[in-house]
Amino acid sequence: MSQFPAATRLRFVLVGTQHPGNMGAAARALKTMGLARLVLVAPEKPLDEEAFRRSAGAEDVLGDAPVVATLAEAVADCRLVLGCTARARRVQLEEYLPADAAARAVAKAGEGAEVALVFGRERTGLTNEELQLCHAAVHIPSDPEFSSLNLAAAVQVLAYETRMQLLGAQPAADAGPGFREQAASHEQMESFFAQLGDTLDEIDFHKGRAPESAMRKLRRLFLRSEPSEQEVRLLRGILADTQRMARLAQAGGKDS
Repeated sequence: MSQFPAATRLRFVLVGTQHPGNMGAAARALKTMGLARLVLVAPEKPLDEEAFRRSAGAEDVLGDAPVVATLAEAVADCRLVLGCTARARRVQLEEYLPADAAARAVAKAGEGAEVALVFGRERTGLTNEELQLCHAAVHIPSDPEFSSLNLAAAVQVLAYETRMQLLGAQPAADAGPGFREQAASHEQMESFFAQLGDTLDEIDFHKGRAPESAMRKLRRLFLRSEPSEQEVRLLRGILADTQRMARLAQAGGKDS
């Protein structure tokens, strides 16, 4: 059990890791900073002897890491998801330096929320689709002339910044969520986005244009605002009525 209650709500998620040894090294990076929650998403190879050898004393962190099939599954109960990325992509996200990302993550965890810091594949990082599941991006400002950073090294940078924030956090940071409404979980937001997409199709909002651009902008808008569970329920109620009226209008048009 960590000496910092907020740390128990922070998870480091590795997506599609290609080399088992890097998973072991990442587990070691976490344990040296007093962190223990590692989640593995669809690694290319299972944990092996090299992975446990490179964990070098963090075999418990590595052995306890759940393995799941998708990033969406790994962060379904999270209220904040930060994706580490090395370069700008088509998915436009608010971007943090490591210290700022750690500050936001620890503050959110201190409110009682589950938080994920997500790392992609060694060669290609996170896909655009995976980045769309994140509230914001984290960029480590390495030397642009030699910007390649080993996966475990990137985990170590974020783990260190996270520990520094935990060490400096005031006791009130773990007061719990009672003073504010609980933010909607990642799973609740994804269900909302699915219904929003269906609704826009039903009212012919896109009018023949590709819907991807509008949905990317709407995702950024709602993820940035961090709506509460109650607010998401309200929005989904509005969408449900919109869908009902659209279907009535369509039925009326067919009758006439």
